[in-house]
Amino acid sequence: MKRIGLLTSGGDCQALNATMRGVVKGLANSCDELEVYGFMEGYKGLIYGNYRLLNPKEFSGILTKGGTILGSSRQPFKQMRVPDANGLDKVEAMKHTYHKLRLDCLVILGGNGTQKSANMLREEGLNIIHLPKTIDNDIFGTDMTFGFYSAVNIATEAIDCIHTTAASHNRVFIVEVMGHKVGWLTLYAGLAGGADIILLPEIPYDINSVVKKLEARGKAGKGFTILAVAEGAISKEDAKLSKKELKKKQAADAQLYPCVSYKVAAEIQEKTGQEIRVTVPGHTQRGGGPCPYDRVLSTLLGAEAARAILDEDYGCMIGMVNNELKRIPLSECAGKLKTVDPNCQVIQEAKEIGICFGD
Repeated sequence: MKRIGLLTSGGDCQALNATMRGVVKGLANSCDELEVYGFMEGYKGLIYGNYRLLNPKEFSGILTKGGTILGSSRQPFKQMRVPDANGLDKVEAMKHTYHKLRLDCLVILGGNGTQKSANMLREEGLNIIHLPKTIDNDIFGTDMTFGFYSAVNIATEAIDCIHTTAASHNRVFIVEVMGHKVGWLTLYAGLAGGADIILLPEIPYDINSVVKKLEARGKAGKGFTILAVAEGAISKEDAKLSKKELKKKQAADAQLYPCVSYKVAAEIQEKTGQEIRVTVPGHTQRGGGPCPYDRVLSTLLGAEAARAILDEDYGCMIGMVNNELKRIPLSECAGKLKTVDPNCQVIQEAKEIGICFGD
């Protein structure tokens, strides 16, 4: 008999269901007896004992289904050891639920914050396997996270759609792409969508460089320009500020602009007099079903997680490294962020074809 728990934590994305399907099918194919407990709304379900015994049949037909059949919630890592409003010790409550169900392993699907909490539970003596979920692709130790390419497809389609209206009206358009503090999603979508300017958090921009690119395109007879701007894009001036000063500056900017793209638009308009249009696809980038690549990736990650459980090899994240499935110790990857290297080959080749990064 194998007893496992499943939970999905943090922001939802495509292929969560597909990944859980991979885990359960991998185990069901090798175990005569299997019990799968699903914790509802992420760590909240583990803390407050909100779970249900899942029938293996529930994992049929969900390969293409977006979101998560278990629901999700955000439980900040920094708050995990802080008692709740009723004084409940969250960590002890999670351990109690785990042991009450006599779980052999808890499989946790989530991003960076989720991973840090997973590692904490490992340190508390629980058998944990983490599966890397995020559209940001910023989890250290794996080349790819499931959900990323599905989001790239959606963000690229948004840029594609903007191209036609931008060309028709000879306008400058900004498309703001998600990605939190890293620029992987903006970089890939910008390249795929043919953006002329890509602004990433890892490469602080100089608005004068952006304007120079706009003017150069105008002189070349190109009447429109597309900017792909990461939600975490930052100017060179702001990048020099201390964390405290930056937080204060961003709070002030938030009173003036809905998001960073509107700030960039205002800066361009002030220097050029051009009217700038801004499009923010927002949470559509996390929605819908997974693309074929993510269906394959999530199935492989789930199957390898099942193999690790059968091997009783716990305390790891299942990652994809150089196109091979790897079991990465949580102690080596938890709490680390995978950012875009400004000097990486992708950036250098993009510059070769004339893309401006504002530096």
